Amino acid sequence: MKKNILAILIIGLLVISGVLIYKKLNTKKVPPYLVEAVGVVDGDLINLNTKYPGRIIKLSVDTGDRVKKDEIIAKLDDKEYIKKLDALNYEIKAKNNELNFTKIKISKSIEIAKNAYLAKQDELNALNADINALKAVIAQDKRDEKRIASLVKRNMEKHHTLELSKLKTKTDIDKLKALFAKREALNKEIKIYKQKYKIAVFSKDNIKALQNGINALKQKRDEIKVVLNELNIKSPINGYVDTKIANIGEVLGAGMPIATLINPSNLYLKIYVNTIYTGKIKLGDKAEIFLDAYPNRPIQAIVSKIAKKAEFTPKEVDVRADRITRVYAIRLKPIKPNPLLKLGLPATGVVLIGNGSLPKSLNELPEL
Repeated sequence: MKKNILAILIIGLLVISGVLIYKKLNTKKVPPYLVEAVGVVDGDLINLNTKYPGRIIKLSVDTGDRVKKDEIIAKLDDKEYIKKLDALNYEIKAKNNELNFTKIKISKSIEIAKNAYLAKQDELNALNADINALKAVIAQDKRDEKRIASLVKRNMEKHHTLELSKLKTKTDIDKLKALFAKREALNKEIKIYKQKYKIAVFSKDNIKALQNGINALKQKRDEIKVVLNELNIKSPINGYVDTKIANIGEVLGAGMPIATLINPSNLYLKIYVNTIYTGKIKLGDKAEIFLDAYPNRPIQAIVSKIAKKAEFTPKEVDVRADRITRVYAIRLKPIKPNPLLKLGLPATGVVLIGNGSLPKSLNELPEL
């Protein structure tokens, strides 16, 4: 009985040894048209920084939380800027009132100066008409005086009549001189009123200056509004928070980070291949990514980047002999975003470099 049990054990050991030897001698090999390598899911992180200094008064996310584009993730204290905004609004309102008052005042002064100038101009025109009329009278006086003088010489008119004629001529000439003096004085007045009108018109520059001042204040107001908007830190992407860096109550300077975000559509698998394959792999080559937890669910991908320089394999590789090998980094980017991919997740990448097809399961390939 004991001999039978011993024989069975020996036979069992021989069978197991045979199976192990067979597997050893008939290990799976990667087809020559495929390149297989392990790596880690990576992605381009987005640093969410402050643009202006301030204290964090609200922080609505934590590491691992999903975020939507334009969602407010954090808020900095805005009391100081709100006070500045209120003060500017009050100043703009006061300046607008001053502008409206100045417009009315200047408009009235221009109208008064213009009317006064035109009135004096009309007065001058009337005076010139009187002067011209008086000149005509004087010319007639002189003709009458000459005619009467001729009659007196012929004893056809009295000498007294001639004297009266001379007196009238002299009187009209004196009136003309008075009108000339009045016109000269009126011309001086017109120059003064004309100057006043010009000054009133030039005072419109005060309106422009006030308007420019108001525009400058409005620009400052718009700048503060921009700052207030920037104090609401928003997510630029649909993704999730990789790392929360700051906390509520912290005072941050301009440009300091609050969190790092990642866009799932920017995730890729970084693998490392030997120089033997780098010349065979090209940008755009078809590839697949296999996650250890889902060996039968290949994720379609393409080669999106090939490193130009070789580097030592990262220390995360288990075997030290492999870590000291100089290899090239290759990026495999999924054709479509896949919810199974997570930052830092280990995975296997397979690249098609020849005629053939990509595997449907990770079990079709040897274990690396």
